[in-house]
Amino acid sequence: MTDTLLLIHHDVNHLRDLGGRFERLGYEVVRELDPAAGLAAYDRLRPDVVVVNLPTTDGETEEALSHLVQRQASVVMLLDDAGQTDAERWAQIGVYQTLPCDVPDDPLARAVARASGNAKSLRRLVSLHREGAVGGLKQLGNSVRMREVAQQITALAQSDRATVFLTGPLGVGKGWCARLIHDLGPRMDGPFVEMPLAGPAVDLDAHLFGVEAGAIGGGGARERRRGMFEVADGGTLYLRDVDQLPPELQPKLLRALETRTFRRVGGTRDLTADTRIIAGTQTDLAAVVEADGFRGDLYYRLSVVQLGIPSLAERDEGDRLGLVSALHAEIRRRIPGAPPAIAVETLERLLGYPWPGNVLEMRNVLERASILAVGLQALGVEHLPGEFRARPGLGDRRHTPMSLAELDQGHIERTLQFHGGNRTRAAKELGISRATLINKIKRYQLTE
Repeated sequence: MTDTLLLIHHDVNHLRDLGGRFERLGYEVVRELDPAAGLAAYDRLRPDVVVVNLPTTDGETEEALSHLVQRQASVVMLLDDAGQTDAERWAQIGVYQTLPCDVPDDPLARAVARASGNAKSLRRLVSLHREGAVGGLKQLGNSVRMREVAQQITALAQSDRATVFLTGPLGVGKGWCARLIHDLGPRMDGPFVEMPLAGPAVDLDAHLFGVEAGAIGGGGARERRRGMFEVADGGTLYLRDVDQLPPELQPKLLRALETRTFRRVGGTRDLTADTRIIAGTQTDLAAVVEADGFRGDLYYRLSVVQLGIPSLAERDEGDRLGLVSALHAEIRRRIPGAPPAIAVETLERLLGYPWPGNVLEMRNVLERASILAVGLQALGVEHLPGEFRARPGLGDRRHTPMSLAELDQGHIERTLQFHGGNRTRAAKELGISRATLINKIKRYQLTE
């Protein structure tokens, strides 16, 4: 399908010439001479991208741009005098990108293509939210703290040029959160690449930035190879365990972050890549910097925006219940014959366990139990590892006398709450019929 472009230009000759340039690039171009007509055309056609060149001293221009941004238009503005102050002013209004009027064809084409992709991604995101397809955030939980984390992830997804620094203990799901930030933002159609940074400097250099054919430092590679920074062009590169990056490579990564340029191992010319960086660590990297174990300037460049992911021990029972349910549903889709339900006692032991290995440990425990219980109706305590079987009730920390009916009631109530009162989905997860669930709701006098 042809991308549509609305061109608003105050000069009729430039309007004709610039419109012709975009038509040769394959765009369907609509031309307007003044802001009011441009707004009317946008409301009528909803084009993929808007390119604007209007007098910046005219109050009508600023008002028109504000209205376009409010309508979620993806705007590229051409400035007759592209000063830093003007560029920042329009960026604050919400213009996607500003460029000088005399920008060459190739950079202009790339900027407009990115803006068009940004608009499509935003529309797709709105559609996914409307259909309830963006369910990944729900796995974080419903507590106030985890809702704040979800809101931060959503905001960071839209700020697609900001470097993000994810912190949290081993197995907490930093890579999963990095993927969410990528998938919820305008780069969702681009590649998502995850790369661990532990290993010898020479190997990491070649893997991260690529290697030219025959480069000695690249292990004598016979062919040119692209690095992950280049592979992720137009998308996101998640650098796992960034604190492990060898000192020799830290200046090179800093330069790539600041200039978007790099050189392959054995290369003699600078290459560019529009790659967003998300970094993660389980260590206190600020303390490592204080101990001269990591470059301070690189740390500050990486940690433009920090987001801490709480451990499972820091999340409330409702958050853990939601995560258990989500992981169980995911594992069932991957393992044919996996049990459709989790027994009440099994669930209580899962919720009472401290989970030192966090989400990674929880996923592994549930996957192992599901494999052992293939063909059965529910995961039982006997399918869990020994440390779970040795724990009575909610674990060694406490024992609350409770009848099976009370356990059943509590589990049904939490499941209904997790599914927002949807009886069909709750019954499916519990492994019972909808009619049986309704009878239990009446028996226990549950309010949804």
